[in-house]
Amino acid sequence: MTLTLNTAWVKIGFPGTAGIPFATISYIRNMTLDAEYTLRPATADDAHTIRAIIHAVKINPTSLDWQRFILASIPDGTVIGCGQVKPHSDGTLELASIAVLPAWRGKGVARMIIEYLLAQHPGRVYLTCRSRLGPFYQKYGFQVVPDGEMPPYFRRISWLVAIFQKLSRRRYSLLVMRRG
Repeated sequence: MTLTLNTAWVKIGFPGTAGIPFATISYIRNMTLDAEYTLRPATADDAHTIRAIIHAVKINPTSLDWQRFILASIPDGTVIGCGQVKPHSDGTLELASIAVLPAWRGKGVARMIIEYLLAQHPGRVYLTCRSRLGPFYQKYGFQVVPDGEMPPYFRRISWLVAIFQKLSRRRYSLLVMRRG
């Protein structure tokens, strides 16, 4: 069986289910799926699923307020991806927690999540990402922000990553990008 999507069938506000428990994440990662997906707002019942997906794809697990999330799910209710726009205390908005389970990557799921979230937040939006993802986000109008133009939150994150690099001797390159 091969993985196929009908992206024209994406519906916003699909009434979903509570999601999947953490224990099934590794099983789903290895499945070949043949289904369509929909986007829907998260519910309180999805909080555990959101945390499980974020941990499974190994991205920043902080500030995961389910009320800000949009989820991608397949018809049986299984959540296959998520994303949010989170506000910071200085008034900036951040496109964050864009996560898609490995079996669904490269199929347009992240693109649909990002396009939906950016349509809901048409003004200035920031993001942080690994440098290798910069060209992906440039497709959505994001540009790298020079150090001197970063809002305080993003300066702190950049500074912490630089310290981590020195202490761990790892080459982990972080970009701060802005749209609008």
